[in-house]
Amino acid sequence: MKQRTIKESFSLKGKGLHSGLQTTITFRPAPVDFGYRIQRTDLEGSPVIIASAGNVKHSQRCTLLSVDGVEVATIEHALAALYGCEIDNCLIEIDSPEFPILDGSSIEYVQQIQRVGFEVQAKERIYFEVEQHIEYVDAETGSYLKLLPADHFSVGVQVVFDSAVLPVQHASLDRLADFTTEISMCRTFVFIKEIEQLLKHGLIKGGDLDNAIVINDQLIEQQEVDRLSDIMGIERKNIDKMGYVMNKPLVFPNEPARHKLLDVLGDLALVGRFIKGHIIANRPGHRVNNLFARKIVEQMQAEPQPEMQDALKM
Repeated sequence: MKQRTIKESFSLKGKGLHSGLQTTITFRPAPVDFGYRIQRTDLEGSPVIIASAGNVKHSQRCTLLSVDGVEVATIEHALAALYGCEIDNCLIEIDSPEFPILDGSSIEYVQQIQRVGFEVQAKERIYFEVEQHIEYVDAETGSYLKLLPADHFSVGVQVVFDSAVLPVQHASLDRLADFTTEISMCRTFVFIKEIEQLLKHGLIKGGDLDNAIVINDQLIEQQEVDRLSDIMGIERKNIDKMGYVMNKPLVFPNEPARHKLLDVLGDLALVGRFIKGHIIANRPGHRVNNLFARKIVEQMQAEPQPEMQDALKM
């Protein structure tokens, strides 16, 4: 398999999920061994951040990269789209500190990648082929991720919540080629009981029922629902029972689990190589995803290919 980049540039506009800022993001073709890099065009000198696991600064409700004080957040859905469409090299320009949330999934990125197409490049793609299993376990939360030897890439995810509406769900991706039809359109979600606390921490300022699934798993007075709607500046909705609240119906019955799989893909895109192996993820989240990605990078660096030395530096 040869490396790939997009055939031509494209741009999208939208608001950041956490910042609420309006932003324009542009994807441009890039040369071989470039990987994914993000350029903040709104800052003096237009600094560039390499999208790598070692550059993740924090992972509270999103993945945020930081290099020398230059930050960019909520990168995971766009990177999942690039990785899922098997694009090796791309320069991403952005004029704000946060990627647009769009509809809360990767689908708009994927549609644009498919529209412009890809260009096959001259150099071979170098895969990380798993020889022995790699594992990260968080004893406190019960989260764990494992990477097992396999001849192609696949993922299985289980999500577990203390929730009557969303107790346990599973999702799987048997081959990367199915990402666009099985995973890319699955939206992010939030529990209604989390909303006020997230707002107090300066998060989800751009959240609404067009870019997120809200899970109501407790009996709540309509007056309280209206108050939260007013705080977020979104249209009031009558909620008289537990369940999902959103403006568009679920794409799949297990859409939340599929979105968690999407996030795993976006966070593992930061290892810098396509993987041949099977991933098992139990209760994944951005923090454990990143710690797992760092363990994979450590293994890659322990036995690096000579031509990948520069690409693996962080």
